[in-house]
Amino acid sequence: ADTSDPDVELPTIRHQPEGLEQLLARTNFTKTELQSLYRGFKNECPSGLVDEETFTLIYSRFFPQGDATSYAHFLFDAFDADCNGALCFQDFAVGLSVLLRGTERQKLRWTFDLYDVNKDGYVTKEDMLEILNSIYAMMGHCTQPSLRASAPAQHVELFFQKMDRNGDGVVTFEEFLETCQE
Repeated sequence: ADTSDPDVELPTIRHQPEGLEQLLARTNFTKTELQSLYRGFKNECPSGLVDEETFTLIYSRFFPQGDATSYAHFLFDAFDADCNGALCFQDFAVGLSVLLRGTERQKLRWTFDLYDVNKDGYVTKEDMLEILNSIYAMMGHCTQPSLRASAPAQHVELFFQKMDRNGDGVVTFEEFLETCQE
C-alpha cells in the first residue's frame, strides 16, 4: 500500500504548536484564553491537526437540520491560512482572534476572503452564489417563512447592487470595505 497518502498519515502526525508567547503576540487572546482554547482543540483533535473532513464533521454538529458540508469547506479554506490542507492550532487561534477581537477592517478582510471563493482578489456573482447556496443548504428547511429556490440568486443581485460601486461585475475589497463601513 502507498503510505504517502496524507489521509492515511494525518492521524499519526503530532503537530507541535507555536510557543505561547508567539501566539500571544499574533492574537488578541490572553494566556488563559489561549490555554483554554488549546485544551478544547486538543480534545477534539488529539493529533494537533484537523483535516477538512474532520472539520466538516465537527462543524456539521451545529447545523443538524441542513447540510453544512459546502459552507464548512469555505470556512476551512478561510482558516487554513497556509493552504496546506490541515488546520493547526495556530490557524484556528489566529482566525478566531480576527473574528472575535480583530479590528473592523481585519474582520471585513477575513469575510471578503471567505467570499472570494476562487481567491482571485474579487468577489464575483458566481463566488457569492456559491456561498449563499451553501448557507441556505446549511440552514436546511427550518427557516420561516420557507424560502423560494430563487432566494440565493436574488440576494446575490441585492449584494451587487450595493457593493459593486463601479458596475464592473466584480466587487473589490475596497468596494466591500467602503460599503460595509457606511
